[in-house]
Amino acid sequence: MTDIINPFGKDIIKVETEICGRTLSLEINRVGFRTTASVLVRYGDTVILGTAMVGKPLQGFDYFPLSIDYEEKFYAAGKMSGSRFIKREGRPSDDSILIGRLIDRPIRPLWPKGYRNEVQGVATVLSMDPDFRPDMVAMIAMSTAFMLTGAPFDGPVAGVRVGMVDGEYKAFASAKELDEGKLDLVVAGTADAIMMVEAGANEATEDEIAGAIEYAQTIIKPAVELQKELIAKVGVTPQEYSLTLPDENLQKEVDAWVAGKLGAAIRAPYPERNEMVGVLKEAFHAEMTDKLGEEYVGSLRTQYDEALQMAIHKDVRKGIVEDNIRPDGRKLNEVRPLSSEVGLLPRTHGSSIFTRGMTQALNIVTLAPLSYVQLVDTMEKNEERRYMHHYNAPGWTVGEVKRLGSPGRREIGHGYLAERALTAVLPSEADFPYAIRTVTEIMSQNGSTSMAATCSSCLALMDAGVPLKRPVSGIAMGLMVDGDKTYVLSDIADAEDFAGDMDFKVTGTSEGITALQMDMKVHGLPVSVLKEALDKAKEGRAFILAHMLSTIAEPRKELSPYAPHVESIIINPDKIREVIGKGGETIQKITAETGTEIDIKDDGTIMIASPDGAKIEAAKQWIRAITEDPEVGAIYKDKPVVSVMDFGAFVQIMPGKDGLVHVSELSEDRVEKVSDVVKEGQLVTVKLVAIDDRGRLQLSMKAAQRELSGKN
Repeated sequence: MTDIINPFGKDIIKVETEICGRTLSLEINRVGFRTTASVLVRYGDTVILGTAMVGKPLQGFDYFPLSIDYEEKFYAAGKMSGSRFIKREGRPSDDSILIGRLIDRPIRPLWPKGYRNEVQGVATVLSMDPDFRPDMVAMIAMSTAFMLTGAPFDGPVAGVRVGMVDGEYKAFASAKELDEGKLDLVVAGTADAIMMVEAGANEATEDEIAGAIEYAQTIIKPAVELQKELIAKVGVTPQEYSLTLPDENLQKEVDAWVAGKLGAAIRAPYPERNEMVGVLKEAFHAEMTDKLGEEYVGSLRTQYDEALQMAIHKDVRKGIVEDNIRPDGRKLNEVRPLSSEVGLLPRTHGSSIFTRGMTQALNIVTLAPLSYVQLVDTMEKNEERRYMHHYNAPGWTVGEVKRLGSPGRREIGHGYLAERALTAVLPSEADFPYAIRTVTEIMSQNGSTSMAATCSSCLALMDAGVPLKRPVSGIAMGLMVDGDKTYVLSDIADAEDFAGDMDFKVTGTSEGITALQMDMKVHGLPVSVLKEALDKAKEGRAFILAHMLSTIAEPRKELSPYAPHVESIIINPDKIREVIGKGGETIQKITAETGTEIDIKDDGTIMIASPDGAKIEAAKQWIRAITEDPEVGAIYKDKPVVSVMDFGAFVQIMPGKDGLVHVSELSEDRVEKVSDVVKEGQLVTVKLVAIDDRGRLQLSMKAAQRELSGKN
């Protein structure tokens, strides 16, 4: 095999280590010659290409222009798209978007504040080992690529996905083990601290979650050290850069202006506090405009505005650290005022509205037959999705004029978190044969809308009569770090989120946690602090759950009259073809004439849906008639005569199953001519008296009349 020639004359450099019984390798200078940095990462048979591009500073930006994308490739799994018409990868799947966010979240806080260079990272899956999910290998690839650029990225970071198999923690568990186990947890961090946690769980305890995080940290360290080894071997040259930060003198000027105008002066419940802050900002900019005149435009105004926002954030932190009082006057563990309602939309299958402070979520549930499940066709998955939660938050919910469009990464992420929160408590398909869609329409935002979406969707599902195993509530926790001391906040609002050091969302039942998501804004935290936040979140969840149960204590016993009712019938799988008929002719006729929707599973389970129970019963009888086998001794009433012969009449007792009534079996009296007794199309009652060795049915009208009249 000919060696790859690097056009810049650089040697291929490769480092590797063992993690959980497989080799993790990082390799550079083989591909991606024109990137700022690129790396091939291999773990098992999974191969990820991580590419990083660092551009020039963008003027006029008040945020860090970083984008991170995760690219699924069907070929990596040896698959083609299941779509008949589209084979090229198109718009990223929701899973791809969620993984992109997952990689972004531990990496973004490790760039310096004020860095305005445009930075792009792309993790492309080239080969996928089916024994584990490739997302955490992609995170390692992305971190390595950024480290190789020489940009001011304070990494490296690594991540691992942990499951519980037979009560034991397992890194790089298979998709099946994650689905069937109690825990599916992602942990990302540096060598010393945790940067991000995300999990779905089947009512795991706080101790189990904390233990999994500690276990994950031991797996992360070798991957972090391997990246450091590569960087040292390469000898990366740091890039020169500048930061866009408020001038120290300008910040002092602004701090002096706000002195006495913050603190208790604007400490008030929402929305009064927001209005007071708005008035303060208007007065500030008006005074600066008068003072500086035409100079106070463009970038100068932006700098002053950033300095003012910084002063407000510092005031929020000061109140919490020094006075243990939050911006709206709450105690650290106090939840904002709660209110909720169910059944407010008359024609939907279930609805609720959940309000916590100024954050408000309306949720609507729609039930449908299982034929409406979503087909998921991605690089990793080819499955049906029975439960869907969608989240919408237009600009007017935060008081902004914003063009409507398709959901962004934030909306998809929030919807997925709320969906994951309820998945563990949904009834099985056998117990509740419905496709379920919940939609959260955010009505107003002021912090932790994803948790409001969780609470409102739970209430709406109960209103719809979905028999949840247990109700679920959720809460967003915050954290302020001041030296060695930490301050955990329950139910954070926007001001505390922006000024704080951690955003920690936890959902669960009275028995345990069902989902969590934690993002750091500082350079990581020890597990002990996260455990404290988990314990305090449990108290907050219980408080919110008690309120929810005061609104609706349990799922309704009956479905909405406007919801489809679904019943099932089980047939011999060998009979499925007969129910469907040639070209679907039979099943189409059944649905058209009974007005039902029918879904047939490969195991012979047939789901029949209709708001009208009588129509369901008619469809069931029709299917039974097609699929049941003739039974000797059974009487078949009102069956049509399909043909009349000299020697007897043929009667159809089931679709496709005709039997002969011999002339001697037509009547107790002697019959000279068959047509004197029966005509074609006439409905008669017959008894199946025998099935011969060739499968022919022998019927008797005479025996049926004798049995029905009670004669021997």
